Amino acid sequence: MVIHTQGPAETQAAAQRLAPLLRPGDLIAYRGGMGAGKTTFTAGLARGLGSTAWVSSPTFALVHQYDGPVPLCHFDMFRVTTVEDLYSTGFFDYLEGGAVLAVEWSENIEEALPEPHITVEIAIEEGDRRTITITGDERFL
Repeated sequence: MVIHTQGPAETQAAAQRLAPLLRPGDLIAYRGGMGAGKTTFTAGLARGLGSTAWVSSPTFALVHQYDGPVPLCHFDMFRVTTVEDLYSTGFFDYLEGGAVLAVEWSENIEEALPEPHITVEIAIEEGDRRTITITGDERFL
């Protein structure tokens, strides 16, 4: 699935519309550079999953959990460089927790990502335009 958005509000709204397709236990592996809109997309997912919490980047906390009918755990793996670092985040415990997991900088933990998982690649186009490509699951065809 490919989605084109113009600005953060559209990116968030697109994710909010897709959230009902997600199931507890799904893992979303984000791809995209700094400022691509990964946290903005996650804010839309949180709303779509029923959370009313303020969504922010978990860069320094490594993980934020947003409660709702389907909980969402938002990871930032930017500073994770080893498997030992990954264990310290509690990541493996979250895999069995029944939440949707959204993982920024997933390429840093590629070898630890469970299969299957959903990949959301966000490409920065001109200005505020984004191209969002979702792969890995037939729900998003």
